[in-house]
Amino acid sequence: MSFAGVCALALLAQVSPPAASPTPAAPVPPARAVPASLSAPAHPLAPSLPAPVRENGWKPLTPEQRAALIADQAQTPLAERLLGMSERFLNTPYVLSPLGEGQGVDPDPTFRLDAVDCLTFVEETLALGMAQGEPEVPALLERIRYASTPSYEDRNHLMEAQWLPNNIKKGLLVDVTRRYAKDDAVAVTKTLTAHTWQSKSSQALQLPRERQPVGTFGLTMIPLDKVLTHARDVASGTILVVLREDLPLKATRITHLGFVVQKKKRTYLRHASRGGYNRVVDEDLETFLARNARYDKWKVTGVSLFEARRPPPTLVAQPAQAAGSAAVGAP
Repeated sequence: MSFAGVCALALLAQVSPPAASPTPAAPVPPARAVPASLSAPAHPLAPSLPAPVRENGWKPLTPEQRAALIADQAQTPLAERLLGMSERFLNTPYVLSPLGEGQGVDPDPTFRLDAVDCLTFVEETLALGMAQGEPEVPALLERIRYASTPSYEDRNHLMEAQWLPNNIKKGLLVDVTRRYAKDDAVAVTKTLTAHTWQSKSSQALQLPRERQPVGTFGLTMIPLDKVLTHARDVASGTILVVLREDLPLKATRITHLGFVVQKKKRTYLRHASRGGYNRVVDEDLETFLARNARYDKWKVTGVSLFEARRPPPTLVAQPAQAAGSAAVGAP
């Protein structure tokens, strides 16, 4: 499968159902139970990891050191927190769909620091950066990954229809594409129909019909040939998502995401890359865009930008609630 196809599958399915095992699976924690050390629970179905180039910044830490790191300077501007937390993921191996609910359709761990794909890298970084302390991390990750309840059917599988709008409604994200692109920003849509859900890739989600979103979902996009014009103005820590053509049988047109990082007078994308790197890297944005511009089977059309916001206090303190019930967060 091509790099583009793998990225699309990562965001569409976020699960690769394991083959039947001849021996009973070992018990795993329920979806809400995350080890205090933030390490992955043992799981016989977890994918084998490629050998890392070198250790990421999380592995050398003791549980106590990790807890202290998350609690340290919790009121630092969120963008700085995201840069610090995401930097520790550099060199983390790329593994497709490494997180699940700990049971059911996707029994993968609910949290792990030793493997990510492009989406779980962003989700875990957001939860770690937004948390005031380690005990808040599981609840925040749950709010980010799910519309309301931590079940496979309620997971934010589709970016345009679920992940982005739900996290915007919860006050965790703000669309800042037009802020940076100004007149170069264009309005685009993703349309989901009953016909979309008949495709093989859409059916791979294993969602019951009543949980299959339909409708037209809007986005603001910077066309691919205009991105570098505005790249140096984009603040570090901003989330960049990659858009492709709207194909009727594809349930998403967003196939990748990562964090913008400004350093050494260059703009980089910090992302979990499947192609070539197989790990989390800081890649020169110009190089990344040039590679994306060469894809011809499913053309990349541009990017959108989102700024993370600190969660409203009630979002962490209260049980999971429906999207739209929280106030707007603060930077």
